[in-house]
Amino acid sequence: MGASDLLRVTGLNSGLDTESIISAYTSKANLRLNKAKGSLTKNKWTQDAWKSMNSKIMSFYSGTLSKNRLSNAYTKKKTTTSNNALSVIPGAGATDGVQTAKIVKTANAAYLTSDVLKYTEEGESKVLGADDNLVEKLSITAGSQFSFKTKTGEEKVIQIGGEDAGDGATVVNSMKGLADALKSAGVNANYDAANGRMFISAKTSGEKSDFAFSSVGAAFGSLDSTTAATLGKLGLTKESGASKVDGSNAKLILNNAVFTSENNTFSINGSTYTINSMPANPNEEISVTTGTDYDAVYDVIKDMIKEYNSIINEMSKAYGADPARKYDPLTDEQKEEMTDKEIEEWETKIKDGLLSGNSQLYDVRQAMINVTLQGFDTDRDGKAMFGLDKNGDPIKMYLADFGIATGGYFDTEENERYALHIDGNPDDESTAGKEDKLKSMIASDPEKVTKFFQKFSDTMYNALFKQMSGNSNLSSIYKVYNDKQLSKEESDWETKIKDIEQEISDIEDKWYDKFTTMEKALANMNSNQSAVSSMLGMR
Repeated sequence: MGASDLLRVTGLNSGLDTESIISAYTSKANLRLNKAKGSLTKNKWTQDAWKSMNSKIMSFYSGTLSKNRLSNAYTKKKTTTSNNALSVIPGAGATDGVQTAKIVKTANAAYLTSDVLKYTEEGESKVLGADDNLVEKLSITAGSQFSFKTKTGEEKVIQIGGEDAGDGATVVNSMKGLADALKSAGVNANYDAANGRMFISAKTSGEKSDFAFSSVGAAFGSLDSTTAATLGKLGLTKESGASKVDGSNAKLILNNAVFTSENNTFSINGSTYTINSMPANPNEEISVTTGTDYDAVYDVIKDMIKEYNSIINEMSKAYGADPARKYDPLTDEQKEEMTDKEIEEWETKIKDGLLSGNSQLYDVRQAMINVTLQGFDTDRDGKAMFGLDKNGDPIKMYLADFGIATGGYFDTEENERYALHIDGNPDDESTAGKEDKLKSMIASDPEKVTKFFQKFSDTMYNALFKQMSGNSNLSSIYKVYNDKQLSKEESDWETKIKDIEQEISDIEDKWYDKFTTMEKALANMNSNQSAVSSMLGMR
């Protein structure tokens, strides 16, 4: 038993409350320990708060701003057709205007349906079963062979019954076996025993998907009389009642130019044309109208402003919150006296105020706000973007010229005073009733809108990069806060906590040893006194 274990039962001889005495000796160190643990907790919560904030800023920077600083972000096209038989998805380079299209043919996959296969037994006609023997039921000569070919190059030589001659032919004895052999040649095949028909189809559409039965060694679809007779008994020739749809390509005439496709989709000049069906009138000329998709361009800007507002409002709320320094994290003893809800509410107060008044948060927020206040007049090459004024100077434009501004100071919540509002935005109740200047300008002068918001996004992008450029000692690249510093402080607090815990342990061991020695001495003295008393009593 060690000293620390003995001390838990000391005080028996002295009558002293050694636990309370030693606790008094370590009280100051324990206070420092709780403070250090609270500081470590705050440090970790602060890092979590910054990581969350930085992640949203980085997403805005590398996602939305990175795309919107390029002109093609605003090159949105919309194409309509006069008949839903043809649909078009315009590419970025699609030319505005009206084109004329005519659907000549849709693409088909090759398909063959056999005749109904029957045989006579005891004077009664019966439908051939999937496992019935073909030689016996259909009177096919055992060993008869034919070739199944696809235009993609697959070929399968099939033999009906007989011995395997080792010539590579697949020997089958039933319609189920025939279907399996055809499947291995790259097509879909199934024998429907209930209806007595074989169904064979290509897996893709187009001329290349076509297939045919041929004589062994003959050209695609060429049959000699013997092979034709065998296939006729299997109901697989047109003469025997089979129905065949040849694989064919789709054909589309666009502006008098002919285009073909193995499926019903055509990629023409970056745009995608899809034939959905044949028109009721096969000679109909379909109008294809392409123009700027004003709603899509509007949504690009609207979504960017919405994302900006979400970040700027969150930063404003964090910056103006009740400071976390007014509250300390709870100790284990304090938590034992509180409900889970009380603990959560207390910790939320601290977490909400961790970035209150933070200078780094202020700097990045202000950098973003400053961009929204800027006017833009020239592009990267110093050329005027919006023309010259009467004095020959480049015309400068602001967000307000597009109907975008912050709300009124007294009409807006404190944490939302730097948020931007688009006049006429149906999703913004504060400005929904105003004239939609942005949408009007997109329709009247999309080039001006593109130039402004491309420059706006580029300027915001560069402003954020400056805030995330990193510091070798304090922060990493693409971080708007001192992540390195906070990480080092975390490590320092962990070291300090270990040092204080060791200090407390040393104090306890020191005093436990002293009290143990005293208790042992008292125990010996009491033992001697008892012995003397016993001796005196014997006299």
